[in-house]
Amino acid sequence: MSKTLKWNELWAGVREKALVPAGARTREWRRWVQENDPVYAAVRRPGPAEKWAGGLVLLLIALIVLFLILFDWNMLRGPIGRWASAKYDREIALQGDLDVNLFSWTPSAVVRDLKVGGPEWARDRDTADVEEIRASVRLRKLFAGQIEMPLLSFTRPDVVLIATEDGRKSWELNPGKPDTGEGMKLPVIQQLVITDGKLFFDEQRRELTLEAAVNAREAAGGDAGFVLDGQGTVNGSPLTLRVQGGPFINIRRNRPYQFEANVSGAGSRLNAKGAITRPFDLGRFDATLTLQGRDLSDLYLLTGVTLPNTPPYRLSGALNRNESVWSFNDFDGRVGASDLSGDVRVDAAERLRVDAQLTSRRLDIDDLAAVLGTRTQTNAAGTNTEAPVAVGGKLLPDATLQTERLRTMDGTLTYRAATVKANELDVRAVNLGADLKDGILNLDPVSFNFNRGELNGTARINATRDTPYSAIDFRLAGYPLESIIPARNGSVPLTGRALGRARLEGPGASIHDFAAASKGSLSLVVPSGQMRSAFAELLGINASAGLLKLLRGDQSTADIRCAVADFTVSGGTATARTFVVDTDVVLAQGKGSINLGEETLNLRIDGESKKPRLLRIWAPITVQGALTAPRIGVDTGALVGQGGFAGLLGAVVAPVTALFAFVDPGLAEDANCGQLIAGAR
Repeated sequence: MSKTLKWNELWAGVREKALVPAGARTREWRRWVQENDPVYAAVRRPGPAEKWAGGLVLLLIALIVLFLILFDWNMLRGPIGRWASAKYDREIALQGDLDVNLFSWTPSAVVRDLKVGGPEWARDRDTADVEEIRASVRLRKLFAGQIEMPLLSFTRPDVVLIATEDGRKSWELNPGKPDTGEGMKLPVIQQLVITDGKLFFDEQRRELTLEAAVNAREAAGGDAGFVLDGQGTVNGSPLTLRVQGGPFINIRRNRPYQFEANVSGAGSRLNAKGAITRPFDLGRFDATLTLQGRDLSDLYLLTGVTLPNTPPYRLSGALNRNESVWSFNDFDGRVGASDLSGDVRVDAAERLRVDAQLTSRRLDIDDLAAVLGTRTQTNAAGTNTEAPVAVGGKLLPDATLQTERLRTMDGTLTYRAATVKANELDVRAVNLGADLKDGILNLDPVSFNFNRGELNGTARINATRDTPYSAIDFRLAGYPLESIIPARNGSVPLTGRALGRARLEGPGASIHDFAAASKGSLSLVVPSGQMRSAFAELLGINASAGLLKLLRGDQSTADIRCAVADFTVSGGTATARTFVVDTDVVLAQGKGSINLGEETLNLRIDGESKKPRLLRIWAPITVQGALTAPRIGVDTGALVGQGGFAGLLGAVVAPVTALFAFVDPGLAEDANCGQLIAGAR
């Protein structure tokens, strides 16, 4: 019973205290402090000791304030300069007066004649020389952990920025710290003034130099705002740069800052209009970018991004920067006579990476030839958007691959052309993919769809050395022979579907140099088809049938049972290993070689008629000369006592009919096409 009573009393006391208002508990605590705390008592009723201590504190504060008011801040110029020079390993000196005003809600400082020297490898030029710097900060924001500057003013700043070929940068105060590419982040500056500023930029890797005047004024009229206006050279060609923005007055972080930038140089022109979304955070902005020029690869000299060779171009899209990531999205325009659209993403953090997804609604195949290295011609202004014209008379492009550029970045590319303008090869669609990693470029897929048939394959280019080493593996399936040998006088001389494969590897900075030094194999197989009977007879040098059919205009056909051309390639020379054309009436066998470097061929074809003929001129056919314009003839050294008839043939028919040699009745057995195909793979 007693335990129950005590528990009830305890619970009642707790409940009573819990119901006491908070104000009452506070008053009770204050009364306790007043009655029991000795510090509080000393302050309320100070004794002699407390009075002396308080006076000393006030005197010390007054002395500190007086010292700061009367202190000659110039005495700190030497210590500050020596400390900064030791920390940043370069000469830093405050050579003029130093004035500081601390007793204000906006403390300020004035630094005159500031010198920031260059690093050890660039001692001959100071990184910065400034006649005067004025700066102030808002004290209340500073106490809140924020920096807000009502004023930042530079008078006659002279800044020199140097970047060497090996990547050193004179403006980096901490060279060991990696560049994240996130952009400069400045505090809020409500009023920025730059008077008669000068900027010199020297980027040695791209041979780019720029001298610019920089000003930021508040004056009313057209001179107000920020202006950077510069001229220089890039890779020996003129360069101009102009950046404009509004006045730096009452800038707020939540108020975008409008700007416009124009760059012209290296055969290219760029225009960007947009806004820094959060002023003084230069790592974030949005703009509309328009770029045009004679060749996209020239943009490397302005941007550092490796791009392929192209005809003249004009593109426009949305440019966005989010710290180290740059995006060029939803762009559209023309490259040569083709349209081009897509998205490009560039990540500049540490190692540069570029990812692009590109499409063309309608491709001109000549524009793609320029990407592969074909030399082109444009008008004098270099701005026409017509299809390029190949020059040089060579079949294989000889534009060199700039391996040093590939080694500076990684990335991926996808490209699809939905349709292709009418072309001699009858290409209807294109699909390309590329992956670049540590200087090794893999092309997969490389796919061309023809009206009939397709070409698919892969390529690998090792650009880690000065002369790249490449390997290709391409397969041709179902390509029509009539696309190779067009109709004449309304008649198609040859029909059928070709299968082929090219496996080559070797060194070379261009497609031409690669072919000239390659090794591997080239194979072409026609499992079945038809050719004009006259031509089939002539393969066997059968004048009695072939010549008469040509003269009569005979359009009858002979079946191609099998045709195989298999070449072994070594040192850029393709030597025939198997060369057979088997038809109903003739079995032809060939030998010889193709010089891929000189782009010439030297082939000899011997034919055997499968039927006895009354008259048969016998001599081998020769195919010689340039790949772009081969010459067909006969080996006159093999003629035996019938030169007169051969001369008659040459006089009667076109020079092609001089192929015919002397009569020799004979039969030949059909070749085993299955074995030939197997041997060519």
